[in-house]
Amino acid sequence: MNAVAILIDNGTVIDGLGNPPFLASVLIEQGRISAVGPEAATRAASFDDKVSIDASGLTVMPGLIDAHCHLAFDDAESNSELFFQRRNALSALVASYNAKKLIRAGVTGMLDPDSTFENMIDLRDAIETGVVEGPRMACGAYALITSIGGTAGRLIADRGVTGYYMAVSGDDEIRAEVRRQIKHGADWIKVHVTGVVPRLAHRGEMCAWTDHELALICETAHELDTPVMGHCRGADATLRATNAGFDLLLHATLMDEKTLEAVVARKVPLVPTLTFQANLSEFGAKVGSNPALMELFERELIDSAPMLTEAYRAGVPLLCGSESGFSMVPYGHWHYREMEVFVNHLGLTPLEAIRCATSEGSLALRLDGKVGRIEAGCEADLMVLDGNPAQDVSLLGEIERIRHVIIRGELQDLSPLPSRQPLPGWRVGTIGNQLTRDVAFGD
Repeated sequence: MNAVAILIDNGTVIDGLGNPPFLASVLIEQGRISAVGPEAATRAASFDDKVSIDASGLTVMPGLIDAHCHLAFDDAESNSELFFQRRNALSALVASYNAKKLIRAGVTGMLDPDSTFENMIDLRDAIETGVVEGPRMACGAYALITSIGGTAGRLIADRGVTGYYMAVSGDDEIRAEVRRQIKHGADWIKVHVTGVVPRLAHRGEMCAWTDHELALICETAHELDTPVMGHCRGADATLRATNAGFDLLLHATLMDEKTLEAVVARKVPLVPTLTFQANLSEFGAKVGSNPALMELFERELIDSAPMLTEAYRAGVPLLCGSESGFSMVPYGHWHYREMEVFVNHLGLTPLEAIRCATSEGSLALRLDGKVGRIEAGCEADLMVLDGNPAQDVSLLGEIERIRHVIIRGELQDLSPLPSRQPLPGWRVGTIGNQLTRDVAFGD
């Protein structure tokens, strides 16, 4: 619904900046917040054509910004699906369906770091021009890797494209690919700084680039006014990416003191994306996850929390990301969860965690200070809900509490989505678990 003005009257406002909630009205004009407080009702009185929302007893707050969400992945259960089962046009169409799930979960903005076929750039453009509905988006293209690969070992080709990866080698190829992605429309350059070497998997993810290569990526992208983000697990990779000039770090787990010092010195924004680990460790048994994998991810979460807390207290921006797009974090269900993890494991207050999921998330959208806050002059991306998340952020996971979502000053349709049937050949089929004689004939 596109109205001349929208007045949200008499709600409890959480501004997204960490300030205590306050009772106020909010006026939206031409896609922006034009007034907060007494002036809102005064200005609204001059409009004949306006929508009025009575928010008495409700909370008005910025919409969530998911700073790590893969809309093209469609709740994948394996990398094989993403590498070998997917088709370009159908992938984009399915992603546009899934984008509506985010809206219904209160997500008004998101960063999609990388995508199969680079097609989330196309979805972003379709959303921006009103072709389809969806949250505000910023996008990477293919994730840059070396021949070491990312997290799928020998499934990834030594050169060229595999799924959402692009393997590059040598200075000329690195420069050319960074420039090509920027020309194609990437808002960010994504680098998989770490990867798993199958023979050395016991060491976890290892840095797969030289310092020179990492610096070259940053230099090439920055010359074209494009920031660089990196997937970094472990202290070594996080330190090297920080020193190379990366602008945003995904995960940044298991930092040591030296790495923390470098991150704090540059105030590099971090997107820990601990929701996946939290879900796997807490609920993995309910979906048949490997117990050893559950223990590994629980350990990463517990061991990483102290340094991430220190980084936050030292002024490093923490952003919330769900890594939705995989079966452990399906769209529409867990976008609030990182706030819960920040409160329970990092010791943030609910209002601090909400700030990480709103105003700090504007950094991921490259709209710092323009979205993620209830403040006059800012873009009108917000929601109205029943309950007080300043007391309990878990309420944001109960999507039935969400009464209204507004993106770019327009009320969004929150009616239930039409049901979707399975797509032929879209998932990797299995014939079942291993059938031994003990399974067949044992008790």
